[in-house]
Amino acid sequence: MDKGNSLISVFDTLQEETNLNEKRGDDQMKKLGFGFMRLPILDKKDSTSVDMDMVCKMVDTFLERGFTYFDTAYMYHNFTSEVVLRETLVKRHKRDSFTVATKMPTMFLKVKEDLERIFSEQLEKCGVDYFDYYLLHSLGVSHYRTAEKLDAFAFIQRKKQEGKIRNIGFSYHDNAELLEEILTAHPEVDFVQLQINYLDWDNESIQSGKCYEVAGKHGKPVIVMEPVKGGSLAVVPPKVEELFKSCHPALSVSSWAVRYAASLKNAMVVLSGMSSMDQLLDNTGYMQDFKPFTEEESHIVKSAVKMINESIAIPCTACGYCVAGCPKNIAIPNYFALYNAEKQSMNKGFSTQGVYYGNYIKTYGKASDCIACKQCESACPQHIEIVECLKDVAATFE
Repeated sequence: MDKGNSLISVFDTLQEETNLNEKRGDDQMKKLGFGFMRLPILDKKDSTSVDMDMVCKMVDTFLERGFTYFDTAYMYHNFTSEVVLRETLVKRHKRDSFTVATKMPTMFLKVKEDLERIFSEQLEKCGVDYFDYYLLHSLGVSHYRTAEKLDAFAFIQRKKQEGKIRNIGFSYHDNAELLEEILTAHPEVDFVQLQINYLDWDNESIQSGKCYEVAGKHGKPVIVMEPVKGGSLAVVPPKVEELFKSCHPALSVSSWAVRYAASLKNAMVVLSGMSSMDQLLDNTGYMQDFKPFTEEESHIVKSAVKMINESIAIPCTACGYCVAGCPKNIAIPNYFALYNAEKQSMNKGFSTQGVYYGNYIKTYGKASDCIACKQCESACPQHIEIVECLKDVAATFE
């Protein structure tokens, strides 16, 4: 796919794709999911100080507007998110009126016995007898090794056979090549959860577009996470906001990001970590009667991406000339792409870019490994001061 036209081309080819939601009988489920990762809190210094009254009101409104998908995880809000879900949703509404997704924390697994222990704990914390969707959390090169070593895929498959899980899958933070390997080795999974947004679609480090295509190749529906990229796509450069408002004056800036992801036919649900009633009312408002992107809107997003990228910190084009012969095997363009994404992100808590960086340094040299030989700088057609930029990358991610 021609990178310059891929944002438009993906929507041109959507008409030829199979809508796997319909095939799986999920066509009645609205495409917005409520993520319990960034809930409203009473004390900014304490992520466990969740405003329970507000969350109850948000949950009620979400359900009243016809949305049903709720996503949580073992460690969200300092290990309290699943309990919040039980108190605000499960105890207050009929079980058949909502669906629950949570995740096995691969990053905390040490021995096989941890799988059963944590799973049982999650059933109790969420207050349910079964999970509608259950994921191995944050697979990448390192966590995938852990999952394989401890037979985590076999474990969740067994729980599905026991009726304690309805659908099994995994959330993913790595490149398309590894995703291809995982889906080939584990065709039993029902879905995958990917980071997808219009800014990451062609990002060579995150590879949203390529990963989406791999999932489609394997016939797996996609649950979208980070559609607003940690909030950074809710606050865009003024000229981008003007561009969006010129097309839809009444729609929020963030609506463009959520609708972009939801317009992908293989996207089953698009998650939004809503932190206020205003955000929830906005999201459910335009998603209640969702309309996929038009060709004009696709062109507008393509222009927006160009404008946003013009304001990035390091003007790297990912040509790769700098990498050949690097004595420390540093993945320079990939690190610069992650650094730029981190600087654009409004989310100053958990960093998905940091996760990707951690994956890369398992194979490549760290940014701090640079010996300042400047061979890369002599090869760079953009004349970037790569050595100095790598120091910034190291300071950010290491």
